[in-house]
Amino acid sequence: MKQFDFLILGAGIFGITTAIELYRRKHRVGVLNPDQIPHPLAASTDISKVVRMEYGTDEEYMDMAIDSMEGWRAWNEVFDRPLYHETGYLVLTTDVLESDFESYAGASYVNLLKRGYHPQRLDQQLLTAMFPAFNSEVYRDGFYNSVGGHVESGRVIEELTSYARSMGVDVHEGQTAQELQIENNTITGVKTREGMHVEAGHVIVCAGNFTPYLLPELQAYMRITGHPVFHLRPELTASFTPPDFSVFAADIQNSGWYGFPYHPLAQVVKVANHGVGTSINPEKDERIVTADHEKHLRDFLKISIPSLAEAPLVYTRLCCYTDTLDGHFWIDQHPEIKHLTVATGGSGHAFKMGPMLGEMIADTAEGQRHKWSARYSWRELSSDTVQEEEARYKKT
Repeated sequence: MKQFDFLILGAGIFGITTAIELYRRKHRVGVLNPDQIPHPLAASTDISKVVRMEYGTDEEYMDMAIDSMEGWRAWNEVFDRPLYHETGYLVLTTDVLESDFESYAGASYVNLLKRGYHPQRLDQQLLTAMFPAFNSEVYRDGFYNSVGGHVESGRVIEELTSYARSMGVDVHEGQTAQELQIENNTITGVKTREGMHVEAGHVIVCAGNFTPYLLPELQAYMRITGHPVFHLRPELTASFTPPDFSVFAADIQNSGWYGFPYHPLAQVVKVANHGVGTSINPEKDERIVTADHEKHLRDFLKISIPSLAEAPLVYTRLCCYTDTLDGHFWIDQHPEIKHLTVATGGSGHAFKMGPMLGEMIADTAEGQRHKWSARYSWRELSSDTVQEEEARYKKT
């Protein structure tokens, strides 16, 4: 029987960063992960995730992202090759920024200037000159921030897992947490579906989509939603390669569409939608991108990026978010079960915060305060709670 000071359930970006941080603090750390790492159905199992600091009026998230970017640059120094690519972040709008400085785009621009950054304002003529693949007749305004870009998410999880193992973290793949062992309102260990029994002084649930199923009391506060992701193979790649193309958000608060430059290893351009999504039961429902999803994509491309509109699709998936009702992380010790911490609620924007998540979760599990943690504590939400992220397209 395995025994640990801290046992972490799940080796996504929440779990593996926490394992590394706790081991650095001289704890005995174990990790259980169903299937391989990264899990084939995990949100992090992809070729890329956006790294951006633009969060509209939400300055706390902006500052968290700025802190995280320093961490991404530091990780690039220790990875076998750089996995964070600072190709910049392009924000496009169909209206002028001055029309609403409380909107996602307008407020992001103002807050960048406030912090001393120098985003390049783009009128239609400059957009055509710098990023010719985009239809400047549609996008009247916007800006380009050279600070930001994307990270190879699946590779990051692989590298961090390898690093955790090299340190001494005990990582077990193919072990699915099935039963939390609780005695006198205190967790003592975990039993897995595959028959493993692990004892631990403290358990941290970082199980992503499966968190509200391990802890049913959380089902009232979060839902699992699927969001379509598309990989397209363009005939001519130069138009979609930096500096002529970057990570982009195309009037995202009103459309949900965002995407990435050409990925030289996968040989695709990835485009995805950050919206309401489709409710998913991760244990029962198929994760299928439908013909309607593809039509929605093609309609967007015909208007916005015409030269990509007929590119063949080579891969699709539904990326499943663990959405809290308010769109914020859920990182706290359980209020009724001792020695149990929950870290979930990525809500579609956790990966960019990867370098600071482990530290915050480790502090929380140890009973300390982290400078960002107060907002993400256990809280009461209701059917009237509003999803607050301004970049999220909220129409169905």
